[in-house]
Amino acid sequence: MTTAYSLLLSVALTSLTLTGAFGADIINGKKAKKSSMLYMASVQIKGQHKCGGFLIDPSYVLTAAHCDESGNMTVVLGTHNISPQGAKLKRYTVQHIHKHPSFKNVKTGNDIMLLKLSKGAKGVKTIKFPSKDKPLKPKSKCQVAGWGKTEKDNVVTDLLVTDVLTINFTICKTMWEKLQVNLPENILCAGGSKTKSGACQGDLGGPLVCSGKAVGIVSLDRCDYPNVPNIYTEISKYRVWIKKVINGGA
Repeated sequence: MTTAYSLLLSVALTSLTLTGAFGADIINGKKAKKSSMLYMASVQIKGQHKCGGFLIDPSYVLTAAHCDESGNMTVVLGTHNISPQGAKLKRYTVQHIHKHPSFKNVKTGNDIMLLKLSKGAKGVKTIKFPSKDKPLKPKSKCQVAGWGKTEKDNVVTDLLVTDVLTINFTICKTMWEKLQVNLPENILCAGGSKTKSGACQGDLGGPLVCSGKAVGIVSLDRCDYPNVPNIYTEISKYRVWIKKVINGGA
């Protein structure tokens, strides 16, 4: 292990211990085609982009639980460009935060949260999520998108998207264990590792989209940890809880 790698790993592990949270940027992405992903949401704190998210119901945005932060939380929908200087943004106030009741921190899993908007979003598309708990095959081609910083830019206003392949869970788990990180249950692995694309800071909470459905939520990424896959909360494992919240039972 080189001295440089040891130092990088030490910094990464310290960051996890102190914050229990990660950022996520799109690595080697390209601008999303106009009006192609209008279910995407920019979760913002005091008007500044914090995390990604996605609309699964006119009144509910799904995102990562550890994106919750005290402050004036709003959601921007219906645009690929979130620049305050651009077109008038469709901004929605978050009326209620539904964090999964078993969530403690990103290391223990259940990193999923529903945001209830103050009013139903109009003229904005929603995206479906799996209705059954069906395993996703390794090497499935999927997409991840977001407004997180890139390897070159610290501020991104245009939605970026990149293709990623899913990774066998056992292989993924072994790779993370080499960094002394035990992965939680109910997760998917895709992108990152030694590939040239994936998520990295600011894309947390965004969706992993496979065959037109949101199957995962960006939770852990390759930016803080080199040479390991990105980790996503597996949405199908929480479909009962999601429906219960939307139907007013939680």
